[in-house]
Amino acid sequence: MNAITEPAEDTAPGDGHSSRMPLPRLRLTPDVSHGPLDGAWWPRCDALELELPVLVGSLDPSIGTVTRVTVGTAAWPDAPQEVMAPGHVIEVALSDGAAEMHAITVDCGTVGRWELLVVPPDHRTNRPERQPCC
Repeated sequence: MNAITEPAEDTAPGDGHSSRMPLPRLRLTPDVSHGPLDGAWWPRCDALELELPVLVGSLDPSIGTVTRVTVGTAAWPDAPQEVMAPGHVIEVALSDGAAEMHAITVDCGTVGRWELLVVPPDHRTNRPERQPCC
C-alpha cells in the first residue's frame, strides 16, 4: 500500500484560498506485509466526514475501493454512518472496543484491510514529523 510518506502540513501547491482540505498527515509501513499496525494518521479535526475523503483519496488506487471503515465510538462520537468519497460512499462502522479507540480500520472489500493508528487532533505534543514510521 503506497501513500504519502511524509505528512503534509500545508495545502497542495496552487490551492491559494481553496476550500479543499489539506493533504492528509499519513505514514504507512514501507512494505506490503501487514503487521498489527500498517501506519499512522494524524487527522486535523474530529469531523470524520471531512477527514476521511482526504485520507482515502491519498491511498494508492491499486488497493481497491475503500468500502468501509471502522472507528472507535469514543474517538469519533459524532461520526456519520456514511461518508461521501469521490465516486462512492464509504460505510462507517462504530466500535466500542478498546482496540479501535485510537485506530481506524480501512476495508477495501476483497483486496484487504489496513489498521492505522489515529493520533487525536487535540494531541499537540506529538507532531507527525517527529514520529517514527510504524
